[in-house]
Amino acid sequence: MKNFQELIGKRRSIRQFTDELLTPEQVETILKAALKSPSSKNKMPWEFVVVEDKDMLQRLAGCKKFGSKPVAGCALAVVVLADPFASDIWVEDTSIASYMMQLQAEDLGLGSCWIQIRGRMTENENVSAEEYVKDLLDVPMHMQVLSIMVFGHKAQDRPPYDDDKLQWEKIHIDKY
Repeated sequence: MKNFQELIGKRRSIRQFTDELLTPEQVETILKAALKSPSSKNKMPWEFVVVEDKDMLQRLAGCKKFGSKPVAGCALAVVVLADPFASDIWVEDTSIASYMMQLQAEDLGLGSCWIQIRGRMTENENVSAEEYVKDLLDVPMHMQVLSIMVFGHKAQDRPPYDDDKLQWEKIHIDKY
C-alpha cells in the first residue's frame, strides 16, 4: 500500500474508462472495503447492488439529467442502498462506505466516480433518480438509494491535488 497521504492526494474523480474489465479479485477487494466500513452503532444499514452487465449499465446511465453518463462506460457500478429503518444516519454510513470503495479503487490503481442519486431527478423531471434506479433494479420500496459508484481502468489522467492550493482559510481554531 502507498502511504495514506499519497493515496488521498492521488484519488480524483475519473469519468472516462477503458474497455478493460475488472478482475473478480479487484471487484471483491472493492466490495470488501465497503463491507468493512464503519457505521454508527455498527448497524451496517447499507446494501449494494453490483452491476457489470453492459446493457444494464447503459440503462442506469439514464438515471439523471446531468452527471450520470460515466455509468455507461464503466466496468463496474455499485449501487449504494440503505435501510433507513436500520439507522437514522444511513446517509452518513453509506457515504463512508462509498468513499471507502473509492479509496480502495485508487489503491488498486483504478479510477472511480461518485454519481449522486439521492435528491436528484431524471431527464423528464417527473421521476426521481432514486425511483428510476429502484424500478430498474427491483430494489424494495423501503430501501433508499444514495449513489452509484462507478469503477474501471482509467482512460484519463488527472494530476494529484496540489497542496499549495489547499483552502486553509476554511480551517478555524477554537472558534469560528
